[in-house]
Amino acid sequence: MKKNMGNTDRLMRVIIAIIVAVLYFTGKISGTLGIVLLALAVIFVLTSLISFCPLYLPFGLSTKPKE
Repeated sequence: MKKNMGNTDRLMRVIIAIIVAVLYFTGKISGTLGIVLLALAVIFVLTSLISFCPLYLPFGLSTKPKE
């Protein structure tokens, strides 16, 4: 698995995940929408940890700076 996420992309995903988690656990978002957004937040954190986004692969995208 070749890394395809830059630091800015990773940071933004973690920030979004934190915001969604806070909104969910404070009750601002709930129900099916809340569960879907929380699952998306977990995916954002996991992809940030491994620096690889599978959705970027078919489109040939990469936010990682060239070496």
